[in-house]
Amino acid sequence: MKESVAHPPWFSGETPSADDSVLSRVVIRRADKAPNETLALFPDGSSWTNAETRARMEGAAELLTEKNVRRGDHVAVWLPNGADLFQLWLACSHVGAVFIPLNTDYRGSILGHALSECAPELLVLHPSLADRLDLLDRYPANSVLICGESKASIYPALGGLPTSAREPIEAAQLEPWDPHMVIFTSGTTGASKGVLCPYGHIYSTAQATYGYLNDQDTMLTELPIFHVGGAASVVAALCNGSRLAIYPGFSTHSYWDRVAAVAATSTSGLIGSMADFLASTPVTEQDADNSLRIMTLMLTEQAMGVAKRFDFQTLSGFNMTELSGPLITELDCQVAGSLGRPRTGCECRVVDEHDMLCPDGEVGELVVRHEHPWTLFAGYLNRPDATADAWRNGWFHTGDLVRKDSSGNYFYVDRKKDAIRRRGENVSSAEVEAEALAHPQVQEACAVAVPSEQAEDEILLAYVSSESLAPKALAEFLVPRMPHFMVPRYFRAVSELPRTPTNKVRKVAVRETGITEDTWDREAHGMVLKRTRF
Repeated sequence: MKESVAHPPWFSGETPSADDSVLSRVVIRRADKAPNETLALFPDGSSWTNAETRARMEGAAELLTEKNVRRGDHVAVWLPNGADLFQLWLACSHVGAVFIPLNTDYRGSILGHALSECAPELLVLHPSLADRLDLLDRYPANSVLICGESKASIYPALGGLPTSAREPIEAAQLEPWDPHMVIFTSGTTGASKGVLCPYGHIYSTAQATYGYLNDQDTMLTELPIFHVGGAASVVAALCNGSRLAIYPGFSTHSYWDRVAAVAATSTSGLIGSMADFLASTPVTEQDADNSLRIMTLMLTEQAMGVAKRFDFQTLSGFNMTELSGPLITELDCQVAGSLGRPRTGCECRVVDEHDMLCPDGEVGELVVRHEHPWTLFAGYLNRPDATADAWRNGWFHTGDLVRKDSSGNYFYVDRKKDAIRRRGENVSSAEVEAEALAHPQVQEACAVAVPSEQAEDEILLAYVSSESLAPKALAEFLVPRMPHFMVPRYFRAVSELPRTPTNKVRKVAVRETGITEDTWDREAHGMVLKRTRF
C-alpha cells in the first residue's frame, strides 16, 4: 500500500519570500546544503547533482552576459523540454533576465507575432528550427544563437552550453514581484497574448497545483515548459527539494517505462486525452505495481478509473496561465467533473454579464481575485487594454463559464466565447462534444455556433472518426442522448481538427470555415427535432 498524502492545505496562499521563489537562490541553497544529491534526470540517462546544476546555471549565465543580456532583458528560448532549456531557464534567473519559452510548433505568422510581442534581446533555438526563422523578414542575426551544431544556417551556432563559468557570476538580487517569465496563451479565440508572470505568481501556481511534493519525491515533467502546467511542475520540484525528470512530451507507449526508469512519484499531470490513452492500454496484474503516489489530472470518470487501476491518489482543480490554481479539490475527490472549491488566499464568484452574482446552480462567468499581492500575473505584455478589460470591477474575468452547486463545488461548462444560443436555450459546446465522444468511433469532436436562417445560432459538429462514421449515424446516436435543442443541425467529418501550437482545438478556425459543401444538414435530410409537447 502506497503512502497517502495528507489533505491540503499545503500552501498558505501568501506572497512567498525571494529565497523561496527565485530559482537561482533555490539552486544555490540546494547546492550548499547537499551538493552531491541528484537534482535533475534526463532521457539520455544523464543526471545532474545539486552542485552540477549550480555550476551549469552559472556557466550559462556567463554566456548570456557575454551576449549582452542584462537584468530585465527578454531571452526567448525555442527548445524542446530537456537539459539545455532547463539550464538556460536557470541562467536567466541568475542574471535577472526574463525567460520566454516559445512553443516548438510555432512557425510563420504565429512565430513572427510571438517574437514581435516579446522583442527578445537574445533568441536561443534548436538547430532544426532555424529554417523557420529564415522565412521571417529580416530577423536580426546578431540576436540569435543556435544551441547545437549547425552548418547550414546564417546564425551562429554553439556546440553545447558551458558546464561551468570561468569567473564567478554574482546572482541578481530579485524579489517576488520581479518578472520571471512570459508564457504565451493558446490563442483559441484570437492572437496569443504574452502573460507576464512574476516570481511570486509562478511559485504560487506551483505550490497550489503540486505543493504535495517533498524531498522524497521525483517529478516526471512531460508537459512542455511553454505550458504553465509544465513550468509549474518544474518550479514545484525545485522549490520543494524534489528530484526532477524532464522529458520532451507525453508518450502512451513509453509512459510507464519512463515512470519506472526515474522512479517517478508524480507527474506534471494528465490533460486532454492523456487519461483516455492510458485507459486504453491492456490491463495486466502488474498495473498497480508502480512508483506513482499522486497526480494532478482532470477529474473525469475515465481518469478516476485510471487512478484506481494504477493505484495513485488524485488531485484536480482549475487554473489558467494568468492565475495560480484558485480552485482545488480534496484528494481523491469522487465528484466527477468537479473543479473543487476556492483555495486559501483566493476568492471566486460566478457572475452574469453585468458582473452580478449568480445563484447556485446557474451558469455564469468565473471571476477571481487573490488576497495576497504578486500571486497572479502582472498583466498582458504590451496589452494594457486587454489587461484592463480582464480586470473589470476589481475581479479577473477568466472567460470561462462555470456553475457552483449548493456544496460549493465548481463545475466547468464552456469557454464564454464558445457558448451557443439556440432556440432560446444556452448550449455548452463542451457538453455537445462530450456526448459525441461517447460514440465508440468518434476520436475528436468540436461543436461551434454557425449562423441560422432564423434568430440566434445553429450548431455545427466537426468530428474525426476511426471508421468513416456517417453523419446520419452520429446524429441518430445523439438524438436520444440530449435535449432536442442541443443536437447539432450540421455535421462535418474531417481527417483532423485545426489546433493551436499548444495542441488545443482551435475553435475559431472551425467557426470561420463554417458550413462547407461536404457539411451534412440534418434537417435537409428530414431529421427535424421538435420540443416535447404536453
